[in-house]
Amino acid sequence: MKRICDFIARWMGALVLLTAVGSFTFPHILLPVDMWVINPMLGLIMFGMGLTLRPTDFRIVFQRPKDVLIGCLAQFSVMPLVAWLLVKTFSLPSELALGVILVGCCPGGTASNVITFLARGDLALSVGMTATSTLLAPLLTPLLVWGMAGTFVDVDTVGMLLSILYVVIAPIVVGFLVQRFFPRFTERVVPYLPAFSTLVIALVVALIVSHTADRLLSAGLIVILVVMLHNLLGLAIGYGVGRLLRLPSAKRRAISIEVGMQNSGLASSLATLHFAAYPLATIPGAVFSVWHNISGAIVAHIYARNDKP
Repeated sequence: MKRICDFIARWMGALVLLTAVGSFTFPHILLPVDMWVINPMLGLIMFGMGLTLRPTDFRIVFQRPKDVLIGCLAQFSVMPLVAWLLVKTFSLPSELALGVILVGCCPGGTASNVITFLARGDLALSVGMTATSTLLAPLLTPLLVWGMAGTFVDVDTVGMLLSILYVVIAPIVVGFLVQRFFPRFTERVVPYLPAFSTLVIALVVALIVSHTADRLLSAGLIVILVVMLHNLLGLAIGYGVGRLLRLPSAKRRAISIEVGMQNSGLASSLATLHFAAYPLATIPGAVFSVWHNISGAIVAHIYARNDKP
């Protein structure tokens, strides 16, 4: 069983791609499943994250505040700014522009820690950045979306804040408490969490793609190009920030992956919950969910192959 779970986690990108292609080709299979189940599924992923968090994971914020601050500043500046520049450069219609901005303003992706581990990056920094950016998201994500998209759509900042608290923060807190008070249970399930999270992420992607398959066709290749550029620029600029500040290679990799990989499932969920009048806003999150797992796996292989101190 452990080998199967390790295999699933290692081939996350391929699994997500296959799931996305299958749900795009046969969307009718998952159409009866309502999109509201995405929130509980994201909550499960966040609960799993909470199970793996320990007080020592937050200690890095106090032991290495400069590293975490650099990473979080890059996270909440690079990706929103790149998103805004891309929607302006490609003159995207308001619905797609909103979706790209939502992705850019979300915290780091839930798979970033696995990718950082595979890339032989600074895993402690990656975990610290993911935890910190996730805790900051209820405040920063709604404010950034309002600042960038509030001129062309109505943004319910309070509603978004509450949604992120319910879907992200509350499950993490519950998971953290479970691992604190039920350590034996936690020890048994934690080894299987990467595979479990991979399967849930793949199912979230499948649901989003199946419910937006017709819109994906109408959106065309332009949204795929923009999403790919968004992710790749985030990975490159994140690494460049670390290099500019002369950080060690392991830290550069962690920042690169944390910046480039977004919680795009949350972006699609927020689009579904708060921007139902703009159905195409879910598309960038769906495409990003597929693409960043593929690019993350490729980047991890490149980083690990060129491992240097």
